[in-house]
Amino acid sequence: MPTSPLRLMLYGFFLLLFGFLLAFAMVLKVIEAGFLLSFLSYGASLAGLIIGMYGAASYARSKR
Repeated sequence: MPTSPLRLMLYGFFLLLFGFLLAFAMVLKVIEAGFLLSFLSYGASLAGLIIGMYGAASYARSKR
């Protein structure tokens, strides 16, 4: 099932936002920082960046 580039960019944005908010909550000590939670935050940010960049590149290629 192919996904549109705009939807990929939206998924990437929400993953980046989730990773940032999770890390921010750990810094503010709203939630306890643990290895698994820190790894989840990093992984969500990295996956969001990769998916968003792929979506942006696909969008640029389709408009060419």
